[in-house]
Amino acid sequence: MTDSTFKPLPKDTDFDGNPRLTGVEIEYSGVSAEDTAKIATRVLGGEAENTDEHAWEVTGSEIGKIEIYLDTALRYADDSAAKKIGLDVGKAVIPVELVTEPLTRDQMVKLDELRDALRKEGAEGTRSGMAYGFGVHFNPAIASCNAEDITAPLIAYALIEDWMRKAEPIDLSRRVLPFTDPYPTDLVKAFCDAGVVEPARAMELYLEHAPSRNYGLDMLPIFAWLDEKTVRDALGDDPTSARPTFHFRLPDSRIDEKNWSLAMEWDRWRLVETIAADRDLLDRLMSEWLDQHGSITLRRSPWAERCGEILSDAGLVKEVDFA
Repeated sequence: MTDSTFKPLPKDTDFDGNPRLTGVEIEYSGVSAEDTAKIATRVLGGEAENTDEHAWEVTGSEIGKIEIYLDTALRYADDSAAKKIGLDVGKAVIPVELVTEPLTRDQMVKLDELRDALRKEGAEGTRSGMAYGFGVHFNPAIASCNAEDITAPLIAYALIEDWMRKAEPIDLSRRVLPFTDPYPTDLVKAFCDAGVVEPARAMELYLEHAPSRNYGLDMLPIFAWLDEKTVRDALGDDPTSARPTFHFRLPDSRIDEKNWSLAMEWDRWRLVETIAADRDLLDRLMSEWLDQHGSITLRRSPWAERCGEILSDAGLVKEVDFA
């Protein structure tokens, strides 16, 4: 039986003292947008409305508004026969995306109930097909605009990313796509050298070494919220949504697996913030990362293994045998 408990983050309130909310996006196939809307109203209440030929919206549910649609840029093209044909033909490989409003942890438990209902109705996840590069995205609101609540989680993720990818590898169908690239080693080194700098300086380093949305942790929404002009100047025509939330898109969508849950992936993000809140542990990881990386880094595996040992010593994870 899966654990559906969404444990609190180390800092569980935002800068106004309100509970931190998290938007969630889930991609899958096997259940149409229309059927998803019907299942959502059955499980969570509310009313479903067909807003486009391939899009539905549920309002008044236990978790607020839910948008459900085929996840493709064709949806936003001018209405035409080509658009209709493209969407209809693409149903086989284009995922349905379910997008929530920002949720409390209690509401995320309800969303996990909907996820399980979709599984029982035949929803298929990342590992069900070679072309299924589906993911789950968490968008947790930041706790504050301070370095310890923006820069520290960024550095924590950068330091443990190799371990996360090795301990729970993402599916090949997503690895070959550009949406979840690992952070460049130059970026991790820059942060280890600089430390937990103010967010404005963190943004400069990020845009210098990783000016793209296509990472397992996309920081551009936060940086655009802080300074939209600087981000847009760096990215050119590559759009990003400015909002004070992390965009954690590393997890696969394993919606069809009985022993998987959204709560399991939430625990991975919670680990990032737990490390960020422990300055001694964060400093140790930065120091050991620098010790293990020379001027040229050819392999990531040795650091992944050493990182796992450090996290295990800290009592945060179970030791994983990578042999």
